[in-house]
Amino acid sequence: MKIDIGIKEKDREKIAEGLSHLLADTYTLYLKTHNFHWNVKGPMFQTLHLMFETQYNELALAVDDIAERIRTLGFPAPGTYKQFVELSSIKEEEGVPEAKEMIRLLVEGQEACVRTARTVFPICDETHDEPTADLLTQRMQVHEKTAWMLRSLLES
Repeated sequence: MKIDIGIKEKDREKIAEGLSHLLADTYTLYLKTHNFHWNVKGPMFQTLHLMFETQYNELALAVDDIAERIRTLGFPAPGTYKQFVELSSIKEEEGVPEAKEMIRLLVEGQEACVRTARTVFPICDETHDEPTADLLTQRMQVHEKTAWMLRSLLES
């Protein structure tokens, strides 16, 4: 059935493509955060273990929102590790880093999600896709705040 929401199909496809990159970044960051939750150790174990759990739970909800927006626009959401590796700007870690390095890597991941979200705004503005712009704004606020909180742990 044809979708007629006031945004041309080619524009919806561009938006869905941008959101697919954000979905891949978000899912990759989710996996990284969950991995670090399981494997963190050291004097800040309890604090980081709980903080990482809060963060990966938030990311798990976010991937659903992003994927559902892609579907709403009429396109399939990527959902395999292979697709996520191809689409994500965030790389997986080899081995288990020390706690401070985990924090630094998660800051980088949070900031990468913000940068990816920003790339989708021009087409949203051009096509008046306010629902996607709203989703992007919400995601950017969460990622920027989380990056700030993580960075504060690295300050002495």
